[in-house]
Amino acid sequence: MKALTHGRILGRDGPWALFGLDHGVELRVAILERDIGRVLLKPAGGYRLDRGWSIAPGRLEPAYAGRLREDLTGFACPPASLVEEHGVATLSVEGGLSAVVTLEPFSIAWRRAGEDRPFLQDRRTQAYFASRQTKALSHFTARDAGHRHHGLGDKAGPLDHTGRRFKIDAVDPCGFDAELSDPLYKAIPYVLVEDGSGAHGLYYDNLAVAEVDLGATIDNYHGLFRSYAAQDGDLDVYVLAGPSAADVTRRFSWLTGGQAFPPKWSLGFGMTSMTIADAPDADARVTGFIETCRRHDIPCDSFHFGSGYTSIGTRRYAFNWNREKFPDPAGTMERLKQAGMQPVTNLKPCLLDDHPRLDEARRMGVLVTDGETGEPAEAQFWDGLGYHVDFTNPAGRDWWRTGIQTALLDYGVVSVWSDNNEYEIWDEDARCHGDGRPFPQRLARPAQPLLMTKLAFEAQAAQAPGKRPYTITRGGAAGIARYGQTWSGDNETAWKTLRFNLAQGLNMSLSGLYNIGHDVGGFHGPSPGPELFCRFVEFCSLWPRFVMNSWKDDGVVNLPWMHPQVLPQVREAIALRYRLAPYLYTCLWSAATRDEPVVRPLFLAFPEDAGAATVQDSFMLGPDLLVAPVLEEGAVAREVYFPAHPGGWHDLRDGRAYAGGEVAEVEAPLGRLPVFARAGALTPVCVAGGAMVPARDVGRELLVFGDDPRGSTAALYEDDGETAAWRDGDGLALRFTLTRDGDARRLTMTADGRGRPAFDRIAVRIMAGPADVQWSAEPTGPVRLDGA
Repeated sequence: MKALTHGRILGRDGPWALFGLDHGVELRVAILERDIGRVLLKPAGGYRLDRGWSIAPGRLEPAYAGRLREDLTGFACPPASLVEEHGVATLSVEGGLSAVVTLEPFSIAWRRAGEDRPFLQDRRTQAYFASRQTKALSHFTARDAGHRHHGLGDKAGPLDHTGRRFKIDAVDPCGFDAELSDPLYKAIPYVLVEDGSGAHGLYYDNLAVAEVDLGATIDNYHGLFRSYAAQDGDLDVYVLAGPSAADVTRRFSWLTGGQAFPPKWSLGFGMTSMTIADAPDADARVTGFIETCRRHDIPCDSFHFGSGYTSIGTRRYAFNWNREKFPDPAGTMERLKQAGMQPVTNLKPCLLDDHPRLDEARRMGVLVTDGETGEPAEAQFWDGLGYHVDFTNPAGRDWWRTGIQTALLDYGVVSVWSDNNEYEIWDEDARCHGDGRPFPQRLARPAQPLLMTKLAFEAQAAQAPGKRPYTITRGGAAGIARYGQTWSGDNETAWKTLRFNLAQGLNMSLSGLYNIGHDVGGFHGPSPGPELFCRFVEFCSLWPRFVMNSWKDDGVVNLPWMHPQVLPQVREAIALRYRLAPYLYTCLWSAATRDEPVVRPLFLAFPEDAGAATVQDSFMLGPDLLVAPVLEEGAVAREVYFPAHPGGWHDLRDGRAYAGGEVAEVEAPLGRLPVFARAGALTPVCVAGGAMVPARDVGRELLVFGDDPRGSTAALYEDDGETAAWRDGDGLALRFTLTRDGDARRLTMTADGRGRPAFDRIAVRIMAGPADVQWSAEPTGPVRLDGA
């Protein structure tokens, strides 16, 4: 590659400051928002790919054809000045970012308003490289020894990625090692850096295969650095200034289109297993599952069909129903709905080489092609060789949309689960239609699952106007959250999976993926024993996605009642989720409206607490609850670090107090997930079952956990659980405020919105703290507070 070290100012182009570099390369710098900067490299021959699909500022949805790389729609682009002095050019916005550009050797330093030192500095020795032969490129930034690194989507290993090197790519790593495997399913070249003075983020808007090195490489000539190196594509870097990690996380979510707000039923316990749909008596097994749930009093709000429903023999074929297993698909869907279980179906984008509709797909030209032969590009898939549908082709999208409608939605399926969509087409000549502007597939493989999920979202929205779609995808790029849910993938049944799935999930959340979870019980590997199974249920019960999924070589299915000796404890863990459903639903509403992550590492919530900085065996659920799952075999207690917080912490169940800023041992017998509320927390909970069906959800409590001397606030969002008009005020947002008035405490509530829940009062229960709380509510609200 060629080092780009010599720069000169070329002038301005709107908000862009233009610089000429070696070999005819143009580098553009802009300040898009007061806290977002951008660096864009334009080779002499033009961009390798002039568009992308991930950037969607302020939920400005990109077209299927993509968003042009130089399109600045949705950004404020505040007025910026450009001043040059002594070989240094400074682009700055009043009260916002500054980019200090040194021309020889070329490098950029980024500063926040009011700070003398840069929070981000290019490596001063050869920061930019581009290859004229292979089209590879790289970018190097300086790092300090104390920097911590997070993000990159669903990467394995500890919470802090420092010292690791990751491949930005996607494969199907069934039974992956949650500590060591790489790559996994998603390609998200986004890094959140805790930089000493705060935090900042770097997002490389390039969908080609790449490598991110966060300190694995040490080179004496350059000092400490980190790097991004792509095999192809364009160098297009978004700089998120923070200054806090929470600011960076919210801003990245905003930049990539935010988080879809799901229907409430999707928060309930869900069940899937490949074994059930693979069985010759699959329909009878589904009926048996419904009946056994009733017998064991296990709530279940969704049933997810593994791909076995599409089988012919042992292979799977998109849009095919195996009528021997499922003689009446519509009847099966209706039976599930009558039981309160919404049907979800797995769908894979590869047509096997003997697919009944392959000739039709070939004639219509809806498949990714081999650019050399013009024939469909062949790829290895799970059941054999096959060909992938091209979602950058309008004809491909129409064909797929029709298939979703006629083979799934018309039978009563409510949700599409896009699976095995990593697009492992390794043909170097594979070519995408590009909506009439073809491009090599290697430039944007992860765009295919992103568009596949978008299409499922839109197909479901068209089928049920006025309702919120619920979609799931395993693969994809930054931006998939704006269409629905994802998860950590086909995890291994093992004790260490719990620990590293926790860190993996936290990094997914820091990467803008807020509606996430893990396969309950472990997808692959040995069947879990009673203790591990129970701990898996506890661990997974308070993530947004709570779906039991498995595929075991011995054919044993992970089921809530698989170990009768721990069934009461499993039932207790599930019941905790349903009790906390109002709180969890409100968290997802905050994710959709304010880009607030649902699940958070402790350092995000308590940035001033040095003790919280490295905790990775517990997490915050929303703003108020600390969840500390048991991760060790044989443990009936565990140590918990309680972050420094005025008033300390309280056990969610009995109000027992714990001091902040200290470690304490807490009891944790099987079935008891340790959960703690910060002092001052006002936690809405469900009184009885049926929390996922708003019409039957007639009881609500507000748990008060002591008080924060600074005062405290909390929200509760209620609606019908499925309306698409929630942004227009069809829900009800309740706001609670607890303040001090001398020795007394005053709890007030205000209401906003037209929604009317099934309950008309909220019982207040004092879990900890003084009992002399006075309560009052605004007289215009449809719900009142009742003292307990």
